[in-house]
Amino acid sequence: MSNVFTIGVVGYCPPSVYDRDEAERLLREAFEEALRVAPSLCTIKLAGGWSDVGIHGMAYHIGKYEFGWYTIGYATFPLAINPSMLTQLRYDAARDLQMVIRLTSTPNLLVVLPAVPVKSVQELIDHARKFPRKLLYSSGGSGTSLHLGMELLMSMTGAQLVHVPYKGVDQATMAVVSGEAQVMIHNIAPILPHVRAGRVRGLAVTTLKRVPSVPDLPTIAESGVPGYEIAPWGGILAPAGIPKAVLQRLNAEFNTALKSKVVQETYAAAGVEPQGGTPEQFTEHVRNETAKWGALIKRLGIKGA
Repeated sequence: MSNVFTIGVVGYCPPSVYDRDEAERLLREAFEEALRVAPSLCTIKLAGGWSDVGIHGMAYHIGKYEFGWYTIGYATFPLAINPSMLTQLRYDAARDLQMVIRLTSTPNLLVVLPAVPVKSVQELIDHARKFPRKLLYSSGGSGTSLHLGMELLMSMTGAQLVHVPYKGVDQATMAVVSGEAQVMIHNIAPILPHVRAGRVRGLAVTTLKRVPSVPDLPTIAESGVPGYEIAPWGGILAPAGIPKAVLQRLNAEFNTALKSKVVQETYAAAGVEPQGGTPEQFTEHVRNETAKWGALIKRLGIKGA
């Protein structure tokens, strides 16, 4: 592929919530594998405003399609929740953006302190019903996947826990490990060492299928909450109007890259699962996620900036 691309890492919450450097490394791994040569790659970090700043910048201000430059971006879970979280959204995903490919899905893990007298999802639900608002759960901030995943569980089961939002996911993790909070839903890779060390107890994964790295842990869906799922995702998008031939070539190359050994090993080490598929499938996924989380956010009255 002879074209030159700029690529923006744009789909992130406030800096303390996610490791953008790690995400950039994973994205670069897939991008370079897709092109199979050292590309002309300019990474532009535009974060803030629940990723609204970065996505708006990518869609309207960076590069466009002039002089052989093509702008593509990497967006995550906030793309689906922004329409409900933000009072003034500066772009319309359906109008201004073209989905290219869904790259990753990240399994989450529901954990509790060992001192909490529960050893299954159902026991946690029963305990939280019997002692409403006695258990605290930590997250990296309101509207994050760690927050919404627990709110979804409570809304589906009638369990009542109290949300304690921290300034970032690291602080939220230390809160549950130290006992400031008792429950947490977390990305599987960073919390798994604490599970294996016995600092927290893993109860179930949040995906619809079991996760190979913890094969003995059930899903929440099979543990008495059918249909429960949260799996934060990431994917490539472009401004609307990208030439169809370029869109198809990008999608094909990234699909090939996701099957490569180097990308699969890199992603596995980071606790994420490669996805792939067509632009239409990614568009449908974003549409479904936007509707699902929008309904929950509206019902709970959660607001961002």
